Amino acid sequence: MDNLSYLLSSFVLVFFWLISSASTANTKFFHFNVQYANITRLCHSKSLLTVNGQYPGPNIAITEGDNVVIKVSNHVKSNTTLHWHGIRQIRTAWADGPAYVTQCPIQRGHSYTYKFRVTKQRGTLWWHAHISWQRASVHGAFIIYPKKTIPYPFPKPDLEVPIIFGEWWNEDVEGIEKDIIQYGGGPNVSEAYTINGLPGSLYPCSNKDTFVQKVESGKTYLLRLINAALNDELFFAIANHTMTVVEIDASYTKPFTTEAVMITPGQTMNVLVTANQRPAKYHVAACPYVTSKAPFDETRTTALWLYSKPSLSIDGNQDEPVVTENLPVMRDTAYATKFTASLRSLNSRDYPSNDVPKKIDREFLFTISLGLQDCPRGKICKGYYGGRFSASMNNQSFVRPLMAMLQAAYYNMSGVFSKDFPAQPPRKFNYTDNLLSMNMNPQFGSRIAVVNFNDNVEIVLQDTSLLSFENHPIHLHGFNFYVVGNGFGNFDPEKDRAAFNLVDPPLRNTVAVPSAGWTALRFKADNPGVWFLHCHLEIHTTWGLATAIMVENGPGPGQSILPPPNDLPPC
Repeated sequence: MDNLSYLLSSFVLVFFWLISSASTANTKFFHFNVQYANITRLCHSKSLLTVNGQYPGPNIAITEGDNVVIKVSNHVKSNTTLHWHGIRQIRTAWADGPAYVTQCPIQRGHSYTYKFRVTKQRGTLWWHAHISWQRASVHGAFIIYPKKTIPYPFPKPDLEVPIIFGEWWNEDVEGIEKDIIQYGGGPNVSEAYTINGLPGSLYPCSNKDTFVQKVESGKTYLLRLINAALNDELFFAIANHTMTVVEIDASYTKPFTTEAVMITPGQTMNVLVTANQRPAKYHVAACPYVTSKAPFDETRTTALWLYSKPSLSIDGNQDEPVVTENLPVMRDTAYATKFTASLRSLNSRDYPSNDVPKKIDREFLFTISLGLQDCPRGKICKGYYGGRFSASMNNQSFVRPLMAMLQAAYYNMSGVFSKDFPAQPPRKFNYTDNLLSMNMNPQFGSRIAVVNFNDNVEIVLQDTSLLSFENHPIHLHGFNFYVVGNGFGNFDPEKDRAAFNLVDPPLRNTVAVPSAGWTALRFKADNPGVWFLHCHLEIHTTWGLATAIMVENGPGPGQSILPPPNDLPPC
């Protein structure tokens, strides 16, 4: 379809949607083609799944209050779907994107147009594929600028730069995932980490594949950090420079200065950096933050922070890069904990935190567990001790149904999922005792939790030691939530709730549950729909570390989910 035909068809598609909206907001149109493109990294050329032939994919930039229309056309054999990570999707859960949760996937040769409005959100978010392991290469930045009359609550930067962290495999990641599903093993570690799709000069055959950010002395830069890595939390730093954190997950924070940040898959973060060092070439670097005992990629990716100076060049030898010494060691939990504890909501006059739920209507305690299953007789299994790896919440290992759960809920279809996800673990024990390889025999199925519209919800996420402790980045679709508390050991309701921060807790959509510890989050269930809750380490979601929370329609006008669009993909 040529550009003129596409614009005409898009206009017809959204005409009635715009008329029905009383808003005078602008509308931004995008066309995403899911297709393969030949990409070369580490001297290895492969046919990589992309959007519009780009790796990473195209950035989306809008203004708060805009209507967004994104037509996604699938030109590959595999089914696909896209998720707009962190966008709340008020009453538009049909546009959220996780396969078999809010929609069936887009089949080969078909298209689906995501339509939603972005309200009361501004900052850095991102988009990515939400089926299989496609998000390894199908992802990009989603930047929401404040309205022109509203300034940033921090000094205006001279330049803004998206920084997207990723991972590169020489192998086909979909093949890796198929092997995991068939044999119950763990993933192959990646060959490299990347910054804006480039590994950096520390890898073999990668001297030219280095992202370079040119800077001028005295100027300040806003780096929009996005961790799109599939299975790794990361430390990030710039040699000899400090960073000021001003935003997390598109929510402004009390500014604080740090030498390095810890950012999990799914999280975004804005930092200010001033070019205040002697003119030189400085390494920008990221390495994994590791809490598990599983094999991992122990390398680091680098970029260049290049001061403008006639004697400096990207390839010249006049000034060798200053090697980053700011990075913590890869297992520095103390540093990660201190950094996380420094995050606070801005809680200013213009951006108050007066909506932190104080009185709770629904309480949940979700245990997060990695475990082993016995290998079926006559099968080959590649997990520890010849078993199959599994993962669960409250001993429930999630299995995606064959029909989208939101669609089933909207049309009152039975047999697709059940509404009896346990609010508490079925068995209480010392969750953080050393119980290596304990087998809880999780139940496999599609059980979800249900809450009433406008309920104040508290969820405590508790790590366990069934197989091993690990830091888990948990993402809740459809909501931002306040992280009111966290700690190590077992959650103690009386002692720990008394210490909750209900004044200026950080507001997030993805939270790191500490290894051998717990995190408590609170939110108001004011958005009807079926919302995926899952670990953003993709291997753990594959093993079943997920569920969903269904928020019932409210009784008043504007409190129920909108009807499904006509082009909603069929199953």
